[in-house]
Amino acid sequence: MRRRYLAAIPLGVLAVLLLVPGIASADSATLDLAINGKLPESVGLDSLWVVVAGSLVMFMQAGFAFLEIGFSRAKNAGTVVAKILTNFSIAAVGWWVCGFAFAFGGPLGSFIGHDGGFFFTHMGAYASTSSGVTSFHPNFPVMALSDATIESKWFFQFVFCAVSLAIVWGTTLERIKFGAYIIYAIVFSTLIYPIGAHWVFGGGFLQVGDWLGLGVTGMQDFAGSTAVHLIGATGALAALLLLGPRKGKFGPDGKPRAIPGHSMPLFGLGVLILWLGWFGFNPGSTLNAIDGRFPEILLITNLAAAAGVLAAVATAHAKTKAIDIGMAGNGAIAALVAITAPSGYVEIWAAPIIGAVAGVIVVLVVYAIEKLIDDPVGALSAHGLAGIWGTLSCGIFTSPRLAQYNGFGDPNGGLWYSGHFTQLVAQILGFAIAFSFVFVMSYSTFWLIKKTIGLRVTEAEEDAGLDISEHGMYGYPEQFIPQPEYPGGPAPAPAPGAPATATAMTAHPQSSR
Repeated sequence: MRRRYLAAIPLGVLAVLLLVPGIASADSATLDLAINGKLPESVGLDSLWVVVAGSLVMFMQAGFAFLEIGFSRAKNAGTVVAKILTNFSIAAVGWWVCGFAFAFGGPLGSFIGHDGGFFFTHMGAYASTSSGVTSFHPNFPVMALSDATIESKWFFQFVFCAVSLAIVWGTTLERIKFGAYIIYAIVFSTLIYPIGAHWVFGGGFLQVGDWLGLGVTGMQDFAGSTAVHLIGATGALAALLLLGPRKGKFGPDGKPRAIPGHSMPLFGLGVLILWLGWFGFNPGSTLNAIDGRFPEILLITNLAAAAGVLAAVATAHAKTKAIDIGMAGNGAIAALVAITAPSGYVEIWAAPIIGAVAGVIVVLVVYAIEKLIDDPVGALSAHGLAGIWGTLSCGIFTSPRLAQYNGFGDPNGGLWYSGHFTQLVAQILGFAIAFSFVFVMSYSTFWLIKKTIGLRVTEAEEDAGLDISEHGMYGYPEQFIPQPEYPGGPAPAPAPGAPATATAMTAHPQSSR
């Protein structure tokens, strides 16, 4: 009964939203300019690029699905599909309601964006009319240098929010209640992610710098090593501390035992899809096709990922004398996470260094964390520690020319160029503050869930698998439904002396054709 009430929550919220009056068209000014022949070509080009890049980032949801399904046991494969679709949809509504306004609304240097308008009702602090054409002045100042329409920017930033939310759940495979997804997703997409992202790369106080008059330079995070990946991994850590390990993960002696996923091919496919999606993630964060910067960022992203795979494979082999399939994939993901923050700030030569270090980190940290916490996909390492390393790498490798071009942080660049720790200190303070905020908010949310509806399924439900216990169906029904009961399956064994051909014809009626 409790699950029925919980399932009704999103429908009730949606009904309330549909009753909200006065939801205006957000970008009528762009249409007016086009009709009057005064819309710059850069608007169309930038908007096209941002939508294409955002679509690549959205495709990463398929990558997460394959990766998590591959790392799950077969009895828990189907629930991943329902989780991905539900969380993506909740994030979309939450981002429309207030998430986008909180994350990217002005003013610059604020604690929370509040000039953008809830429900996407308006997009400018004020409007001016010239020659019969009304132009809205943007309320989203950190993105004002791009001519892409505000709708395309909304979509691009929304899929970032959805990626960060997806990172949380891979760590909780095979034992969390589905209702916990729903509640946390609402809080995450409307408060936790928007506020944290605003601070780091949405024009908030960490990005602008000199907060509280302390003279700290602005934090640099081009595409979200902290703002997306570390935030997601921090939420995951909070969940794991309250959720506990899967049954059987730790033996009587306290040592971790392997619980193999059911499909490494699906895992590998997921990694390749995520790699492809990152070509929207990092290059798309230019929000701009006109300045020609995105191909360079794509190259930087790819070099880092390749170096991460090679370093992870070599490190795992040095420890285990085997080529670990999972570590090869996690090496790519960790390197991609690490290069996300510096991708728009570093020169090409630095990319393989950043990626290779991430590849080493992810292997060593996965082995270390496994002794204490059950993280089936290695997200705490690949998105958490690698995200911290990527954030810090800006403080070391940021190029002066790119710091000045982007307009955030120390114009003299990172430690390698400037010889001082100004940018590195800003990076350390930035990720520490963001981590602390997200952890407190997430832990509090999951604690309340645990004390009310409960966070974890029962032991019997975990044994049966979440597919059947949470959804009433199997992801792979032929593996779990007894064959005589499965439509089209083989008939029961023939009685002694019965002709074998009769049984074959009964079980496979098409065989006579």
